[in-house]
Amino acid sequence: MIRTSLLALMTAFLMVSFVSAEDENTRQFENEQQHETYRQLIKELRCPKCQNQNIADSNAPLAEDMRDRTYQMLKEGKSREEIINFMIARYGDFVHYQPPFTKVTSILWWGPLLILVIGVGTAIALTRKKKAAVELTQEERERLEQLRKSRGDE
Repeated sequence: MIRTSLLALMTAFLMVSFVSAEDENTRQFENEQQHETYRQLIKELRCPKCQNQNIADSNAPLAEDMRDRTYQMLKEGKSREEIINFMIARYGDFVHYQPPFTKVTSILWWGPLLILVIGVGTAIALTRKKKAAVELTQEERERLEQLRKSRGDE
């Protein structure tokens, strides 16, 4: 059972790799720099449908369209930044693995730090909290004295 699952997983991985390699081999680039820029972009842009998969590895039709549009824009002479900005404008900040720092994305940048500060502050407050001294009544004090004396006799 595990062997079959592992084999299926490896086959799927190889198929995705071949699809990505086939896509790059069918496209004609003017120079190696343009080809390298294309490779970087398709690995840097996230498929909106597949969530955490880049468009190089995704077989979704939307990812294929994004690869085609990236290729067309490169052929038109658009810069890397222009292509990224186009994709962000069309699909939102989520499409880029390195979202810019904005009001909307600031929680992604400051959230973990804020949670850490709150956690450390809470831990410090709980450890420094002084325990209130327990006041014993006269009857409890007498009983405590009797216990101490009886323990000393044994």
